[in-house]
Amino acid sequence: MKIKQFLFAFAMLSLAIGFNSCKKNDETVSEEFENTFQLSADQAVADNLTEDANDMFMQVADEQGVAGGFVRGGPVVINDFIPCATVTITPLSGFPKTIVIDFGTSCTDINGNVRSGKINITLSDSVRKSGSVAVMTFTNYFINGFKIEGTHTWTNTSIAPGRSWTHRAENGKITAPGGRYWTHSGLRTVVQTAGVATPTRIDDVFSITGNHTVTNSANISRDITVLDALIKRTDCANISGGKLKVQGPNHYAVIDFGDAATCDNLATLSIDGRTPRVIVLR
Repeated sequence: MKIKQFLFAFAMLSLAIGFNSCKKNDETVSEEFENTFQLSADQAVADNLTEDANDMFMQVADEQGVAGGFVRGGPVVINDFIPCATVTITPLSGFPKTIVIDFGTSCTDINGNVRSGKINITLSDSVRKSGSVAVMTFTNYFINGFKIEGTHTWTNTSIAPGRSWTHRAENGKITAPGGRYWTHSGLRTVVQTAGVATPTRIDDVFSITGNHTVTNSANISRDITVLDALIKRTDCANISGGKLKVQGPNHYAVIDFGDAATCDNLATLSIDGRTPRVIVLR
């Protein structure tokens, strides 16, 4: 009788341990799933806000005449997206130069984006000159409530008649309006695929490939790979095409920015091939 009672108790204990183990495993899988989803969405936002800062830099470089000429020469046609920013360049002649784009306490562009703080750039030579290096940092810089930090280095790798850059992000950090933050770093290759020979930026299109790592405040990381080249059109405020793959220990996510033809602030995010969810880029 005692043996039967012991065996029954042991069986119940084993079931309890097994149930708790399954429950713990389910919770672990669920937590990983959610971390992959959130970090995927975070990287989509990081990519978009980084491209926005680069747009501001290129706009100012053209306006201030430090971007360099086009293949066919001639003046640059300017589209003034940031009329409320103050730009300071030192020295006025020669290189290297320091460029400070100061948005003050609040600067709203024609697309309704609100910026504040400063974007700082050190430029070794004309932006479009092969071999030139631009290093971008930020001083208390916000866009639409997101604080942007880190160092971005752009190196011109162009071979005529093409135009290309490498873009290295180091110590990147983005803090959302609610205080949640994440960090990101990596190396991308940027190739201009349209507008190389025209004296206007509005028809410029860029193709972006490469790898990144994104990490949340709990030190949980995901590796990011460009599946299909990201497409950034100058006439669109957001990345409008391409796909990213976000790899977790047991799950993966795919971020789809669209077909490049549609300009909006949306992307879709799918985990393990499941039905995609729509995410807002900013």
